Amino acid sequence: MARRVSCSIVSVLILAFFFVGCLSFLTAEEVPLRFKNASRLCNAKPIVTINGMFPGPTIYVREGDQLQINVTNYAQYNMSIHWHGLKQFRNGWADGPAYITQCPIQTGHNYVYDINVKGQRGTLWWHAHILWLRATVYGEWWNKDIETSVNQANKLGLPPPMSDAHTINGKPGPLFPCSEKHTYAQEVLPGKTYLLRIVNAALNDDLFFAIAGHNMTVVEIDAVYTKPFTTQVLQIAPGQTTNVLVQMDRTPGRYFMAARPFMDAPVPVDNKTATEILQYKGIPDIIIPILPQLPAPNDTSFALNYNQKLRSLNTRQFPANVPTKIDRNLFVTIGLGVNSCPSCQNGTQFTASLNNITFVMPRIGLLQAHYFNTKGVFETDFPDKPIKAFDYTNAPLTANLATQNGNDNDTEQNANARMQGIAK
Repeated sequence: MARRVSCSIVSVLILAFFFVGCLSFLTAEEVPLRFKNASRLCNAKPIVTINGMFPGPTIYVREGDQLQINVTNYAQYNMSIHWHGLKQFRNGWADGPAYITQCPIQTGHNYVYDINVKGQRGTLWWHAHILWLRATVYGEWWNKDIETSVNQANKLGLPPPMSDAHTINGKPGPLFPCSEKHTYAQEVLPGKTYLLRIVNAALNDDLFFAIAGHNMTVVEIDAVYTKPFTTQVLQIAPGQTTNVLVQMDRTPGRYFMAARPFMDAPVPVDNKTATEILQYKGIPDIIIPILPQLPAPNDTSFALNYNQKLRSLNTRQFPANVPTKIDRNLFVTIGLGVNSCPSCQNGTQFTASLNNITFVMPRIGLLQAHYFNTKGVFETDFPDKPIKAFDYTNAPLTANLATQNGNDNDTEQNANARMQGIAK
């Protein structure tokens, strides 16, 4: 059954997108984008909205549906829309990452995403996808224009600027200035059980999430059913979705839902706490909410223990069809490197890497180059493992932390770069 959806990107500067709910597989609805001013943390700026909503609407579809989403771009920036986590079986050109599966949609042009929903059920989400304009629909808020700030940081060789706040459903909560009216509140009925669809829409941060006084039963992650387990705190990776069941079995009152980053590496993050309110019906607003206790921002043991609880449901109805024959083993280290940059503030520049190789953004979409056999856009010799073994989790700070560019020929520096690195 085909469902046609239309949307238009009108103007984009920055947007802190929502944290809960996004793409649920029941039905579909229209998602046109509109331009609107938004104010958070005593600062106002123009942002992109969908149907005039901030955060945007949920698209409901059923498994087996065919979606046709017509996106028209009236923004000053080239844009695309990524359907995060949605499986694109032989349909990569509808996935959305700009310059990877498609060229971005230029101002005044449109692109129709044709998507078939197969083999998934639960919660996924969608967002803009090109460079740091992705931040326009993520769960963080920057007071300054993020594109300008990132460009300035890149020229200086500095890390991207931290956000000024994380948000829940687009709102930072009352622990931030000018935010009394920018607090999301969810009214609930005593004795009922609620399904919460939670999306970590932060740009780069893992997040801890908890509801004061209430347990959560995890039942689905990234549109895949899991063996249910109960926890007081969730840990959610960037872009990950988690569905939980919550019983309203506590003394009726007002309880904070809270989110804060997890980071156990020496990397600065915005570690302030975003909040929303879970409010039992009939409880007056003057009651001060109770704040949950979140793990320490660098609590590695909690993160490891939590992730060890994640198991597939693996029932007869929903089997875990894991391949038993391995044709090729891949070992990939994910890390940060430091490359030489004479024009930068400290003479160096941070860069991300896989197996000590840094991706270089192409000017032609990779899928387009593959389809038309265009030479010089990408190479096919990415190594199955690091060229030179090193201590992937404890490289000394004096090591050569340079990386090789993905489309560079080997140089003496690049050859040395393959021999050292840091992995997360």
